[in-house]
Amino acid sequence: MKRVAFMFPGQGSQSVGMGKEIYDAYPAVKELFQEADSLLKTDLTSIMFAGPKERLTQTEHAQPALLLMSTALHTLLIKANVQPIMAVGHSLGEYSALVASGVLSFDEALPLVAVRGRLMEKAFPKGQGTMAAVLGLEEETIQLALEQVTDEIVDIANLNCPGQIVISGSVKGIEQATEMLKAKGAKRVLQLNVSGPFHSRLMKTANEAFAEYLNQVTLHDASIPVYANASAEPVREHYQIKDLLIKQLYSPVRFEQSVRNMIEQNVDAFVEVGNGKVLCGLVKKIDRKIKTFSVQNVESLNEFISWYREEA
Repeated sequence: MKRVAFMFPGQGSQSVGMGKEIYDAYPAVKELFQEADSLLKTDLTSIMFAGPKERLTQTEHAQPALLLMSTALHTLLIKANVQPIMAVGHSLGEYSALVASGVLSFDEALPLVAVRGRLMEKAFPKGQGTMAAVLGLEEETIQLALEQVTDEIVDIANLNCPGQIVISGSVKGIEQATEMLKAKGAKRVLQLNVSGPFHSRLMKTANEAFAEYLNQVTLHDASIPVYANASAEPVREHYQIKDLLIKQLYSPVRFEQSVRNMIEQNVDAFVEVGNGKVLCGLVKKIDRKIKTFSVQNVESLNEFISWYREEA
């Protein structure tokens, strides 16, 4: 049996029309979408299929939409008898990984991430916090530059792959950090189209409120190891997972180290389960020899299943 790792994308990978093809092709997916609309008491399906883009991009809609998309595709993969040996999610994608590994039920996870999205939107005044991708500098150099920003908060938010690290903080802080990072040799510092300073200390207020909601949800031990964003280490015990989720909102996403740790477990392929191909691109930058698949529609689903069933 081939050893595959599932990856689940996070916020930013949403797009209008996502899920429509598999919704039309598979009754099980249609049932899941209908369940989602009922759970959230909103027409999430319509927002995903028809937009407008601005509404889908809102954190409180984007997060449950991405969880729904990934869970629908994961359901189809399990029906095809595809069994991953481990999983990882990028930021919001960690919740999709936890549903896939049995830590969270779908009907508890979906409202939970909708609440998470609303709290993240409210945590910091709109328009005053942002994120930026720093290209071409190492973590240590970036951290030293950020420590020179003394009157604003700016933190490392995402450690994605070699040469691509995301910073997060106040708009003024990001502006100050950009000048310092360019002076230290950054190839580019690109401001991202996000609605807040996610994975920074400015999210701590959202985190405190979110912890109250998380305490009301039942978590189970994971059926497969899930590599946690906050530690880049595999976890299975529900109490450890809960502690790491509470830290996740204001801690950096250690995606590169997670993938490196997973590669050491002799993985045959990494499979991005959800909308887009961003994570596959990051994996290739971490190790170009690693085989990747992006499963996001009928064609890519069948292509991967065909490969998975081939004799080794």
